[in-house]
Amino acid sequence: MNAKVELGRFTGGERDGLHWQRGQPLQVLLIEDDSDVSTLISKALIKHGYQVDLCEDGEAGLLAALTGRYQIILLDVMLPSLDGLSLLSRLRSGGKETPVILLSVLGEEQDRINGFHSGADDYLPKPFSLQELQLRIEVLLKRCYAKSAIDDLSSITEDPLKLCRKDKRVEVKIEENKWQSVETTPVEFELLWQLLKSKEDVLSRPYLYQVVLNRAFSRYDRSLDMHISNLRQKLKQCLPYEGLIKTIRGQGYRYR
Repeated sequence: MNAKVELGRFTGGERDGLHWQRGQPLQVLLIEDDSDVSTLISKALIKHGYQVDLCEDGEAGLLAALTGRYQIILLDVMLPSLDGLSLLSRLRSGGKETPVILLSVLGEEQDRINGFHSGADDYLPKPFSLQELQLRIEVLLKRCYAKSAIDDLSSITEDPLKLCRKDKRVEVKIEENKWQSVETTPVEFELLWQLLKSKEDVLSRPYLYQVVLNRAFSRYDRSLDMHISNLRQKLKQCLPYEGLIKTIRGQGYRYR
Protein backbone atom coordinates (compact mmCIF):
# COMPACT_ATOMS: atom_id res chain seq x y z
CA MET A 1 0.00 0.00 0.00
CA ASN A 2 1.30 3.46 -0.88
CA ALA A 3 0.36 6.36 1.34
CA LYS A 4 1.36 9.97 1.66
CA VAL A 5 0.03 13.25 2.98
CA GLU A 6 -0.25 16.36 0.86
CA LEU A 7 -1.44 19.79 1.96
CA GLY A 8 -5.02 19.27 2.99
CA ARG A 9 -5.43 15.91 1.25
CA PHE A 10 -4.82 12.33 2.23
CA THR A 11 -3.82 10.06 -0.66
CA GLY A 12 -4.34 6.53 0.58
CA GLY A 13 -3.73 4.76 3.89
CA GLU A 14 -5.59 3.59 6.96
CA ARG A 15 -5.69 3.47 10.72
CA ASP A 16 -7.95 1.30 12.84
CA GLY A 17 -10.24 0.36 9.97
CA LEU A 18 -10.78 3.89 8.63
CA HIS A 19 -10.37 4.27 4.87
CA TRP A 20 -10.42 7.13 2.36
CA GLN A 21 -10.63 7.35 -1.36
CA ARG A 22 -7.68 8.91 -3.13
CA GLY A 23 -7.76 12.71 -2.89
CA GLN A 24 -10.66 12.84 -0.45
CA PRO A 25 -10.50 16.06 1.67
CA LEU A 26 -9.41 15.52 5.25
CA GLN A 27 -12.10 15.95 7.89
CA VAL A 28 -10.93 17.91 10.95
CA LEU A 29 -12.88 18.22 14.20
CA LEU A 30 -11.93 21.38 16.11
CA ILE A 31 -13.12 21.44 19.73
CA GLU A 32 -12.40 24.95 21.00
CA ASP A 33 -14.52 27.40 23.02
CA ASP A 34 -12.53 30.57 22.22
CA SER A 35 -14.22 32.00 19.13
CA ASP A 36 -11.22 34.11 18.13
CA VAL A 37 -8.88 31.10 18.23
CA SER A 38 -11.32 28.78 16.46
CA THR A 39 -11.93 31.32 13.69
CA LEU A 40 -8.21 31.74 13.01
CA ILE A 41 -7.58 27.99 12.99
CA SER A 42 -10.63 27.20 10.84
CA LYS A 43 -9.78 29.81 8.22
CA ALA A 44 -6.16 28.64 8.00
CA LEU A 45 -7.07 24.97 7.61
CA ILE A 46 -9.89 25.58 5.14
CA LYS A 47 -7.47 27.65 3.07
CA HIS A 48 -5.26 24.57 2.81
CA GLY A 49 -8.11 22.33 1.70
CA TYR A 50 -9.26 20.78 4.96
CA GLN A 51 -12.93 20.46 5.92
CA VAL A 52 -13.43 21.71 9.48
CA ASP A 53 -16.30 21.11 11.92
CA LEU A 54 -16.37 23.14 15.14
CA CYS A 55 -17.69 22.25 18.60
CA GLU A 56 -17.52 24.79 21.41
CA ASP A 57 -18.00 22.59 24.49
CA GLY A 58 -16.73 19.21 25.66
CA GLU A 59 -19.97 17.23 25.63
CA ALA A 60 -20.82 18.23 22.06
CA GLY A 61 -17.22 17.60 21.04
CA LEU A 62 -17.26 14.08 22.49
CA LEU A 63 -20.46 13.18 20.64
CA ALA A 64 -18.97 14.43 17.38
CA ALA A 65 -15.65 12.65 17.97
CA LEU A 66 -17.38 9.33 18.69
CA THR A 67 -18.90 9.31 15.19
CA GLY A 68 -15.46 8.35 13.87
CA ARG A 69 -15.84 10.35 10.66
CA TYR A 70 -12.85 12.63 11.34
CA GLN A 71 -9.25 11.96 10.36
CA ILE A 72 -7.83 14.26 13.05
CA ILE A 73 -9.10 16.10 16.15
CA LEU A 74 -7.77 19.40 17.51
CA LEU A 75 -8.79 19.53 21.15
CA ASP A 76 -8.59 22.39 23.63
CA VAL A 77 -7.90 21.24 27.20
CA MET A 78 -9.95 23.84 29.10
CA LEU A 79 -13.54 23.45 27.87
CA PRO A 80 -17.01 24.03 29.36
CA SER A 81 -19.19 21.04 30.33
CA LEU A 82 -16.38 18.48 29.87
CA ASP A 83 -12.66 19.26 29.94
CA GLY A 84 -10.40 18.10 27.15
CA LEU A 85 -8.48 15.44 29.10
CA SER A 86 -11.70 13.81 30.32
CA LEU A 87 -13.11 13.96 26.80
CA LEU A 88 -9.98 12.30 25.42
CA SER A 89 -10.00 9.55 28.05
CA ARG A 90 -13.63 8.76 27.28
CA LEU A 91 -12.91 8.80 23.55
CA ARG A 92 -10.09 6.29 23.93
CA SER A 93 -12.07 4.09 26.31
CA GLY A 94 -14.77 4.04 23.62
CA GLY A 95 -12.31 2.47 21.22
CA LYS A 96 -11.75 5.51 19.00
CA GLU A 97 -8.12 5.95 17.93
CA THR A 98 -8.55 9.12 15.86
CA PRO A 99 -5.29 11.14 16.08
CA VAL A 100 -5.62 14.00 18.58
CA ILE A 101 -3.54 17.13 19.04
CA LEU A 102 -4.15 18.84 22.37
CA LEU A 103 -4.11 22.65 22.38
CA SER A 104 -3.63 24.32 25.76
CA VAL A 105 -2.34 27.36 27.62
CA LEU A 106 -1.01 24.79 30.13
CA GLY A 107 2.40 24.09 28.66
CA GLU A 108 4.48 22.78 31.55
CA GLU A 109 6.12 19.36 31.30
CA GLN A 110 3.65 17.73 33.71
CA ASP A 111 0.73 19.13 31.69
CA ARG A 112 2.15 17.53 28.54
CA ILE A 113 2.73 14.26 30.37
CA ASN A 114 -0.90 14.27 31.58
CA GLY A 115 -2.02 14.87 28.01
CA PHE A 116 -0.04 11.93 26.64
CA HIS A 117 -1.25 9.70 29.49
CA SER A 118 -4.82 10.58 28.50
CA GLY A 119 -4.18 9.36 24.95
CA ALA A 120 -2.99 12.42 23.01
CA ASP A 121 -0.82 11.94 19.93
CA ASP A 122 0.69 15.43 20.17
CA TYR A 123 0.54 18.47 22.47
CA LEU A 124 0.82 22.08 21.29
CA PRO A 125 1.01 24.81 23.97
CA LYS A 126 -0.72 28.14 23.31
CA PRO A 127 0.12 30.57 21.89
CA PHE A 128 1.34 28.85 18.73
CA SER A 129 1.80 29.85 15.11
CA LEU A 130 -0.67 28.61 12.50
CA GLN A 131 2.28 27.43 10.42
CA GLU A 132 3.51 25.22 13.27
CA LEU A 133 0.02 23.79 13.74
CA GLN A 134 -0.18 23.00 10.02
CA LEU A 135 3.19 21.24 10.10
CA ARG A 136 2.29 19.23 13.19
CA ILE A 137 -0.96 18.10 11.55
CA GLU A 138 0.93 16.92 8.47
CA VAL A 139 3.56 15.09 10.55
CA LEU A 140 0.91 13.39 12.68
CA LEU A 141 -1.17 12.31 9.69
CA LYS A 142 1.88 10.87 7.99
CA ARG A 143 2.98 9.11 11.17
CA CYS A 144 -0.42 7.59 11.92
CA TYR A 145 -1.93 6.79 8.55
CA ALA A 146 1.12 6.06 6.41
CA LYS A 147 2.72 3.96 9.15
CA SER A 148 1.35 0.62 7.95
CA ALA A 149 2.88 1.10 4.50
CA ILE A 150 6.33 1.71 5.99
CA ASP A 151 6.04 -1.13 8.49
CA ASP A 152 5.47 -3.56 5.61
CA LEU A 153 9.11 -3.00 4.63
CA SER A 154 11.54 -5.76 5.55
CA SER A 155 14.50 -3.39 5.41
CA ILE A 156 15.43 0.28 5.37
CA THR A 157 18.50 1.70 3.65
CA GLU A 158 19.32 5.29 4.50
CA ASP A 159 22.93 6.18 3.78
CA PRO A 160 25.12 5.25 5.61
CA LEU A 161 22.86 2.70 7.36
CA LYS A 162 21.08 -0.48 6.33
CA LEU A 163 18.59 -2.18 8.65
CA CYS A 164 17.03 -5.63 8.21
CA ARG A 165 13.90 -6.12 10.30
CA LYS A 166 13.69 -9.92 10.15
CA ASP A 167 16.97 -10.62 11.95
CA LYS A 168 17.34 -7.14 13.51
CA ARG A 169 20.62 -6.54 11.70
CA VAL A 170 22.30 -3.14 11.47
CA GLU A 171 25.02 -2.46 8.91
CA VAL A 172 27.08 0.68 8.41
CA LYS A 173 28.68 1.69 5.11
CA ILE A 174 32.31 2.48 5.90
CA GLU A 175 33.47 2.62 2.27
CA GLU A 176 31.87 2.42 -1.15
CA ASN A 177 30.26 -1.06 -1.37
CA LYS A 178 31.76 -2.05 1.99
CA TRP A 179 29.49 -2.58 4.98
CA GLN A 180 30.24 -3.35 8.62
CA SER A 181 27.82 -4.97 11.05
CA VAL A 182 26.91 -3.23 14.31
CA GLU A 183 25.73 -5.35 17.22
CA THR A 184 22.63 -3.81 18.81
CA THR A 185 20.12 -4.89 21.42
CA PRO A 186 16.49 -5.37 20.32
CA VAL A 187 15.57 -2.03 21.92
CA GLU A 188 18.44 -0.23 20.19
CA PHE A 189 17.45 -1.72 16.85
CA GLU A 190 13.82 -0.64 17.30
CA LEU A 191 14.92 2.87 18.25
CA LEU A 192 17.02 3.14 15.11
CA TRP A 193 14.21 1.65 12.97
CA GLN A 194 11.70 4.21 14.27
CA LEU A 195 14.11 7.10 13.71
CA LEU A 196 15.00 6.04 10.18
CA LYS A 197 11.47 5.39 9.00
CA SER A 198 10.46 8.85 10.30
CA LYS A 199 13.69 10.53 9.29
CA GLU A 200 12.06 13.87 8.49
CA ASP A 201 10.22 14.05 11.81
CA VAL A 202 11.18 14.74 15.40
CA LEU A 203 10.00 11.83 17.55
CA SER A 204 9.03 12.89 21.05
CA ARG A 205 10.24 11.02 24.11
CA PRO A 206 6.66 10.05 25.15
CA TYR A 207 6.09 8.63 21.65
CA LEU A 208 9.32 6.58 21.75
CA TYR A 209 8.49 5.28 25.22
CA GLN A 210 5.16 4.05 23.88
CA VAL A 211 6.28 2.43 20.60
CA VAL A 212 9.77 1.22 21.60
CA LEU A 213 9.70 0.58 25.36
CA ASN A 214 5.96 -0.26 25.48
CA ARG A 215 5.27 1.84 28.54
CA ALA A 216 4.13 5.33 29.43
CA PHE A 217 6.62 8.16 29.64
CA SER A 218 7.83 9.35 33.04
CA ARG A 219 10.21 12.27 33.50
CA TYR A 220 12.01 10.31 36.23
CA ASP A 221 12.70 7.36 33.93
CA ARG A 222 16.04 7.82 32.13
CA SER A 223 16.10 4.42 30.36
CA LEU A 224 15.39 5.90 26.92
CA ASP A 225 18.33 8.30 27.31
CA MET A 226 20.54 5.35 28.24
CA HIS A 227 19.51 3.38 25.14
CA ILE A 228 20.06 6.43 22.91
CA SER A 229 23.51 7.01 24.43
CA ASN A 230 24.54 3.37 23.96
CA LEU A 231 23.30 3.38 20.37
CA ARG A 232 25.22 6.56 19.58
CA GLN A 233 28.42 5.08 20.99
CA LYS A 234 28.09 1.93 18.87
CA LEU A 235 27.51 3.91 15.69
CA LYS A 236 30.35 6.29 16.52
CA GLN A 237 32.83 3.40 16.64
CA CYS A 238 32.20 2.85 12.91
CA LEU A 239 31.41 6.43 11.95
CA PRO A 240 33.42 8.70 14.27
CA TYR A 241 32.59 11.87 12.34
CA GLU A 242 28.87 11.23 11.83
CA GLY A 243 26.25 12.50 14.27
CA LEU A 244 23.32 10.39 13.09
CA ILE A 245 20.93 10.82 16.03
CA LYS A 246 20.13 14.43 16.84
CA THR A 247 18.66 15.70 20.11
CA ILE A 248 16.08 18.43 19.49
CA ARG A 249 15.91 20.30 22.77
CA GLY A 250 12.47 20.24 24.36
CA GLN A 251 11.04 18.08 21.53
CA GLY A 252 12.77 14.72 21.19
CA TYR A 253 15.06 12.95 18.74
CA ARG A 254 15.53 12.91 14.97
CA TYR A 255 17.69 10.98 12.51
CA ARG A 256 20.24 13.51 11.25
